[in-house]
Amino acid sequence: MSVDGWNTVLVLGGIRSGKSEFAESLVTDAPVVRYVATAPEGDPEDTEWATRLAAHRARRPGSWTTEETTEDPRRLADVLESAEPNEMLLVDDLGGWVTVLLDPDHQPADDVATIAELAEAIRGCAARVVLVSPEVGLSLVPTTPLGRAFTDALGAANRAVADACDAVVLVVAGQPVWLKSVATATEPSAPVTATEPPAPAAVTAPTAAATAPVVASLADTEPTPEVQLPDVLTPTPPAAPRAEPGNPWAAPTMALPMVSTGLVIQPGMELPMPDEYAGPQAVDRLATLDVPGAGLGVLDRVVGFAAATQGTSTPAAWGSVRVLLLHGDHAGGAAAGTVAGESARRAAQARAGQGALARLAAESGASLQVVDTPASAPIEDQPALAPEQVESALRYGWRLAEQAADAGVQLLVLGACGAGTEAAAAAVLAATAGAEPPAVLGRVITDSGEIDDAAWMIRCAAVRDALHRTRRSSRGAKDILAELGGGDVAVATGVLLGATARRVPVLLDGPVGLAAGMVSRDLAGQARHWCLLADHGGHPAVRLAADVLGLTPLLDLRMDLGEGANALVALPLLRSVLALSATLPVHPSLAGTDDTDPAVDEPESTDPSYADPDLTEPDSTGPDFAEPEPAGPGPASTGADEQPATGWRAG
Repeated sequence: MSVDGWNTVLVLGGIRSGKSEFAESLVTDAPVVRYVATAPEGDPEDTEWATRLAAHRARRPGSWTTEETTEDPRRLADVLESAEPNEMLLVDDLGGWVTVLLDPDHQPADDVATIAELAEAIRGCAARVVLVSPEVGLSLVPTTPLGRAFTDALGAANRAVADACDAVVLVVAGQPVWLKSVATATEPSAPVTATEPPAPAAVTAPTAAATAPVVASLADTEPTPEVQLPDVLTPTPPAAPRAEPGNPWAAPTMALPMVSTGLVIQPGMELPMPDEYAGPQAVDRLATLDVPGAGLGVLDRVVGFAAATQGTSTPAAWGSVRVLLLHGDHAGGAAAGTVAGESARRAAQARAGQGALARLAAESGASLQVVDTPASAPIEDQPALAPEQVESALRYGWRLAEQAADAGVQLLVLGACGAGTEAAAAAVLAATAGAEPPAVLGRVITDSGEIDDAAWMIRCAAVRDALHRTRRSSRGAKDILAELGGGDVAVATGVLLGATARRVPVLLDGPVGLAAGMVSRDLAGQARHWCLLADHGGHPAVRLAADVLGLTPLLDLRMDLGEGANALVALPLLRSVLALSATLPVHPSLAGTDDTDPAVDEPESTDPSYADPDLTEPDSTGPDFAEPEPAGPGPASTGADEQPATGWRAG
């Protein structure tokens, strides 16, 4: 089949559908063909895979040249950008490219940004290009986290590449069906046969929608009516953070457009990623430290996370920490089994500096801010929120994160208290990850410690009915928040996005934060890379969402003190690990020094009552130890909802 006049074509198809053969038939008349191989070699002992690769190679004419991009997934975009106008490129296939992109050797990497780079390279490519990719969207949702990550990334890649290409063809059982072409775009009613492609056409220039900034200004449109929420920040660009010179924490990353109703938040926002080099360098550095044992175990991930988010291979322990407790109730069956007014009592208790969360915050020197979120309607009968409420809640959460960054907060702890939060999170997971409600809804425990199976069944039925009601609704991020998530999940999503924009890491704890992480993927995929999960708390919804987001819990304490409290229990341990990694010296054998130090081997006194003060009392002013900030209103306190976590300290 002639390729004259074509520029970019995407060939989709299932396994053994004949997509590769069809793609090869498109380029047979081209005088110069460069075959771009993306799939990794695989296990040398996998003879079946080796046979497949050999069959592909055998079909290529001897005049074709082959180029490998398996070492670096970003290289594919470079190959396309550097191609000459007289060349024909055959890329086979994007499934192998996504496999390499998700390989641990290339992580942490911004797969969203890399896919966007590939799409832009296709739009600007001077050569003719035929790309092959598997279509996996018609199959069942994979049962493994890795499988779900692969299908999510490949689906995103297929959509971006299809949008960038002039034509798209789906091969089913060897039969091509043209899905997109210049002819079908201009003449929707014209029939398109399954065997002949539409008339070839030169590549068209990107549309205005394709080239417009991801975050667009709405200054020329009529603002959406604002839903009243407590003031956080006035809608003006954030002020410069109070930070030490050279400290990257809380540094502004972008100038977002503002309108009279606040920030403009929409899918596909370009937010920053953690430093992809600092994390691995910090973990490698741990192996050189003078540690009397096997090291930090799984907690080395804390060091890598802190290093990536701080942009240094020697991260410091988080000093200023703020706890955001989101309070919002869900009506209807989602709240079955809860005592009326209990969540309000918990929120008031936290505001007064009492209860488990406030006391743990006081011990950690963290400020505690209670945030009231919009109440959510019964999801089994109607949407949880109106669309304008979702917009307002997202902006409100973003401003909460901005406020914390401006106050010099180095770590946010995200928690929630409210009736029906677990059911709402389960509904979000069912809509975003294909989960079954009974599998992600935890047991209902009464105040007396008994299991209430009747209430649990009511919650399951409410989520089931909500999913049935919305079965034909869009599964966009804002649609899910409006139909199922509710006020607390919407505000939590805004917090994650705002914290990502200001490079502030977030310690998640509980179903609401993880549900927000699932929703934030469509708005800004970078947000999950700024999140850390200390403990799953025994919640099945948290376990599943963590698998999908690639967040491995650091601990398995199985405590259930409420959202946010489990994270605060783990916080001193995480700080200790970071303090050790930052202050321990390099092992003498690696530093090239003599490992016999008289000052260490010979005590200054033989008197048994003698005690070296340097070994018994840590110097509170030295660099190795930092006195926690006093719990109470400081420069970070700006509103009535933020309360000092005072009133208790261990004797």
